[in-house]
Amino acid sequence: MKKVAIIGAGIAGIASAIRLAHKGFEVSVYEANSYAGGKLSSFDLNGYRFDAGPSLFTLPNLVNELFELVGKNPADFFVYEQLTEVCRYFWEDQTRLTAWAEPQKFAEEVEQITGEPAKKITQFLKDSAFKYEVLDGLFLQDSLHKLSTWTSRKALKGYLNLPKLGIFGTMNDANEKLFKNPKIVQLFNRYATYNGSDPYQTPATLNIIPHLEYNIGAFFPKKGMVSITDSLVKLAESLGVKFYYETKVEEIVVENGKVKGVKLRRNGDSNNGENTLDQISHTYNLIPTDAVVSNMDVTHTYRKLLPNEKHPNFLLNQPKSSSGVIFYWGIKKQFSELGLHNIFFSDNYQEEFRTMFDKKSIYHDPTVYINITSKHKADDAPEGCENWFVLINAPANEGQDWNEIIRQTKENVLQKISRILGQNIAELIECEEILDPRTIESKTSSVQGALYGNSSNNRFAAFLRHANFSSKIKNLYFVGGSVHPGGGIPLALSSAKIMSDNYEEI
Repeated sequence: MKKVAIIGAGIAGIASAIRLAHKGFEVSVYEANSYAGGKLSSFDLNGYRFDAGPSLFTLPNLVNELFELVGKNPADFFVYEQLTEVCRYFWEDQTRLTAWAEPQKFAEEVEQITGEPAKKITQFLKDSAFKYEVLDGLFLQDSLHKLSTWTSRKALKGYLNLPKLGIFGTMNDANEKLFKNPKIVQLFNRYATYNGSDPYQTPATLNIIPHLEYNIGAFFPKKGMVSITDSLVKLAESLGVKFYYETKVEEIVVENGKVKGVKLRRNGDSNNGENTLDQISHTYNLIPTDAVVSNMDVTHTYRKLLPNEKHPNFLLNQPKSSSGVIFYWGIKKQFSELGLHNIFFSDNYQEEFRTMFDKKSIYHDPTVYINITSKHKADDAPEGCENWFVLINAPANEGQDWNEIIRQTKENVLQKISRILGQNIAELIECEEILDPRTIESKTSSVQGALYGNSSNNRFAAFLRHANFSSKIKNLYFVGGSVHPGGGIPLALSSAKIMSDNYEEI
């Protein structure tokens, strides 16, 4: 049986393990941390539970199909519910708007609150669905780095509809052209942040993203976002996949242009049950393997694990996506006006993005996202309390004075939320944890703490991501948010599928 080593137990690494084990390979996953999931993990703090990273669940079919692939019932492993509302929006002038999950209800809410005609919203969502239909099969399910992709019937459909896909204008330009109310332009511009981009630079093609929430649906895993990770690890282990935690890959061994194995280093003495490293790893620190799949950031994969091989520097040196500063706050009060997902908008959105991408800092009036899972999972917070996951978009780490940026940002954020809610939030915080671009990089190996790999702030961004395979090193593959098709749970899962579908062909 051929052996495959997977570097990193992020969501794409776990999905890759499931797909390759199903194909009959002997799969081992090596994870430097003591837990699986990467950004999709969780932690407890003073009686509060927090999902550490991604907080929005869309396209559950991409998770379900991993169970169905191996003949399992997804509901036996993983349970989720569809949300009736997507998000609650707040502005400084006390405008408040609930984005209902049902498109027509949402459109009517927008018209009632802002005066923007409901038909404009339904028109936008229909256009979003059309873009997704055209681009899904071409960009999200196939490799852009194979000739067969560009000569397929799906590609022909894309060519015929090229002017309608928003490639030649920015997201903001398209939204300003359709909507008159600046608050609605801002609401739909925010979807650029779903892959760490700037709506004033990124192509209008990204207007496909709202389709996922409104036309397909937004969902909540009943045991928290981390249950996606937990259920998939359980599935992988049932297929014979071995997970080795606190086990860092130091080098991918290549001989004559072909993968031969991985060199390992143990970070500690813990192990996952009987999944201990065999004697050869302790003696020679080398595990022979027939192939390697890296779920590690592609830049670190080359720079750190393949120091003697030629690097695709043009791709690796591309500008990075945004990062984030996250405050995890235990709040000793419940707020009825808040929901699961909440956005407090900046009064100057364009300046916020200019500050982030040009000045490499955080604007003094940032947009604030608050996720409160205790709204749907009461035991995530003590009785009468709430667990606030407070995210502020931030630039990637380039050596800024993060301690000062975080101090000032916390002060600005607390003042902003307090103004809008009419409540002193600072006095309600009884515990706190902070994540910033530096710790994001150290915990997840994301270069510069960028959450989505390379930036998507130009029309060629889709072509500036590394392929899911190496064209220079045989049997070396790549998955995860730093490679094609991009960042976020759905695209990371898609990267594993693209890799697996092309595994035997490359």
